[in-house]
Amino acid sequence: MQITKEKITELEGNLAEGIKSSDVTFLDTVLHDDLLFLAPNGQMITKAMDLASHRSGEMIMEQLVYKIEEINIIDDTAVVGLVYDTKGSMLGNPIEGQFRYIRIWKQFPAGIKVIGGCCMQL
Repeated sequence: MQITKEKITELEGNLAEGIKSSDVTFLDTVLHDDLLFLAPNGQMITKAMDLASHRSGEMIMEQLVYKIEEINIIDDTAVVGLVYDTKGSMLGNPIEGQFRYIRIWKQFPAGIKVIGGCCMQL
């Protein structure tokens, strides 16, 4: 599978659905084992931490609407800029508003996976 803007657009849609439904099986396949993600509070999140929050029900997304602003393909890597309109909770604390993300996808023999990213509230 070659990395293309069309494939990344599809994967971003699938990822949004996977996050909203806490589909741990899907998230496990699309997040790289060495993922590093910087949360808006400055905390560094790993794949294990992300999956654990979905398994435990600590992350609940009632609304998750995204708009891709830009996708840059660089060899076997895609850098995506997007905005999420979000409503939900994390660890019992409400999360609501717009968040700007940058997400990095990389092509591997096993498929395209998220290797990094960060977000901030707008």
